Amino acid sequence: MSETRTARTRRLTAALAVTAALALGATACGGTTKDDAAKEGGTAAAGKADPNAETKKDLTVAFLPKQVNNPYFTTADNGGKKAVESLGSTYKEVGTSSGTDTAGQVSYVNTLTQQQADAIAVSAQDPGALCTALKQAMKNGVSVVTYDSDTKADCRQIFVSQASAEDLGRTQVQEMAKQIGGKGEIAILSAAQTATNQNTWIDFMKDELKKPEYKDIKLVKTAYGDDDAQKSFQQTQGLLQEHPKLAGIISPTTVGIKAAAQYLSGSKYKGKVKLTGLGTPNDMRAYVKNGTVEAFELWDPAKLGALAAHTAVALESGQITGQEGEKFKAGDLGEFTVGKDGVVSLGKPTVFSKSNIDDFDF
Repeated sequence: MSETRTARTRRLTAALAVTAALALGATACGGTTKDDAAKEGGTAAAGKADPNAETKKDLTVAFLPKQVNNPYFTTADNGGKKAVESLGSTYKEVGTSSGTDTAGQVSYVNTLTQQQADAIAVSAQDPGALCTALKQAMKNGVSVVTYDSDTKADCRQIFVSQASAEDLGRTQVQEMAKQIGGKGEIAILSAAQTATNQNTWIDFMKDELKKPEYKDIKLVKTAYGDDDAQKSFQQTQGLLQEHPKLAGIISPTTVGIKAAAQYLSGSKYKGKVKLTGLGTPNDMRAYVKNGTVEAFELWDPAKLGALAAHTAVALESGQITGQEGEKFKAGDLGEFTVGKDGVVSLGKPTVFSKSNIDDFDF
């Protein structure tokens, strides 16, 4: 038995020592499982959380983004890598080059389970497609964290959210309303039609638009660019052709907002059709400075990745289990509390404009 396998066995034994019944029920050695303690999504794994438990080292923490080589996820996962390595463990990243390849994501989860990864941090392309694979991973003792885009709550232990979904949805509408003077037709340019995070934010956008102060704003269409730059560019063009009176576009996706800005900046609509949403300062800097975009928002994706890493290691160390109210420390990011349905929130979004965009580099 390898040193890693021995360490895992010790970890399992400690986790099961809480009760004799658990120990008797879970001591069989499986040839392909990491350990034998099943981890149920959203609730406790084996045993009770011990916030003072020692942070485990020499773990393998795998990141599975929605799309590799996407600048946003590169930044997020590099933040995860730095955090994992600072905690004395090994980082790896796997994933598909397409933002809509759910079968590819499932395949990677299955492979990571077979490889006996200690923890997986995944940004889900679809809320349900990964569930069977992730539940199997947890059954095999893998700690499962979602970040950026969630699965159904019972398919993971904790979701690391960029910010409150409600805050993100409502503030994008508020920003757009400010820019168009509270009246006019608007459209949404989203990513994949199945993307959990996008759809949640859009639901809050629509709810925000029901308020009396937005009675003169009409949402005329939601388009989907699938987080593909060319398709998002074309969708922007299509929106403006279909709705010539369009006053503004909200794009809650970093790929989409950049593609929309690129189209607007070279068109007669520059400065006339407002654009906001979620983007990175480095992607959007030129468009803010040339007057195509007034303001947009986002969180720091590197910090999101780092928080996902700290959460995964805290789970695997037994410091948290995913129960509401549990607290844990995430290095320089500070202390966090697990909320309802196993959600941990990074914090409030930041609004970027000419006044502050040069203060950020990501």
